[in-house]
Amino acid sequence: MTRRLWGRASSGNVQKALWALDELGLNYEPIEAGGAHGIVGDAAYRAMNPNGLVPTLEEDGFVLWESNAILRYLAHAHGGPLALPEAPRARALLDQWLDWQATAFTPAMRDAFLQLVRVAPEKRDSRLIEASRTNSERCAALLDRHLADTPFVAGERFSIADIAVGLAAHRWFQLPLEREDRPNIRRWLGVLAQRPASSAVLSLPLT
Repeated sequence: MTRRLWGRASSGNVQKALWALDELGLNYEPIEAGGAHGIVGDAAYRAMNPNGLVPTLEEDGFVLWESNAILRYLAHAHGGPLALPEAPRARALLDQWLDWQATAFTPAMRDAFLQLVRVAPEKRDSRLIEASRTNSERCAALLDRHLADTPFVAGERFSIADIAVGLAAHRWFQLPLEREDRPNIRRWLGVLAQRPASSAVLSLPLT
């Protein structure tokens, strides 16, 4: 099988796919794309991914973009440690947390990340940072309360929801700002960090 992944390892969305591929032990050809690597504006790339974003996964001619869709596909197609639950309600809970990461937690911290990591100090907007910090704290508090009663995000076993939400939470804790400590998130992130497939992405600096 020919398998390629377009993206840059510094992207949180690309990191989801990298972690999942390594979790499954799948061979793939990484192709640097996005940011300083370019490519995403090229006609050939836009023919695959009209959004011009990363990641994009290709398996034997099948092309898929959107990071959480890639997670779902890899889990469904390859199973293993990422096998999706068969029970509709268990599957719905997993989907709930994937959507929450994409629509709540990551958007909440976006301005803080951009301002603190990619904007020069003299050009930063403190109001944007504070609003983002406040919104992110609400999400972190929600997640910490949830993890007080469950070992993993979607239940008793590790899943693709832990990859998506875990990478977002890890990024939140790496941002250089003051935040409330969240012991349940810290405990859970420590468990995730013990998975060999997580090491390559959780060890990367924010850029």
